[in-house]
Amino acid sequence: MRLRPLLGASAGAALLLLTGAGAAPATASALAPTASVTVDAVGKIAADGTVTLSGTYRCAGSSGPVFVSSSVSQGASTTRYGIGGTRAVCDGAEHRWVNTGRATSGALVAGAAHVQAAVMELRSFGILPLPVFHAVKDQDVTLQQAPARR
Repeated sequence: MRLRPLLGASAGAALLLLTGAGAAPATASALAPTASVTVDAVGKIAADGTVTLSGTYRCAGSSGPVFVSSSVSQGASTTRYGIGGTRAVCDGAEHRWVNTGRATSGALVAGAAHVQAAVMELRSFGILPLPVFHAVKDQDVTLQQAPARR
């Protein structure tokens, strides 16, 4: 199964939870007090618009697949662009994550940006897998132009 449709489905399920239409909401502090996620202060943007974001995460006690997702926005725009997803290992140790993705052409440029990263588990509630957020981090970053590949 491809990762992008899975993350899209989980994002839709998350919206249901946030609007109160799903099962009882699960908070990060109640479910995984030892979970955390960080975002590095500098991200990279290539000439073709490919963005690379990174940081660290820690989680423990998952029963379903866990991912580190990230999104980025710039300026006054309320549009957030999903930048990849990394499979997470919830063994209580700190791990690095690196997500790469591309927004629509010209949507993002080098300079100030805002990133949101989340450690999210897909946990089965009956027959439906729903997202459970272990940790979320909002971080202002700088997107630096990545060196051209040769």
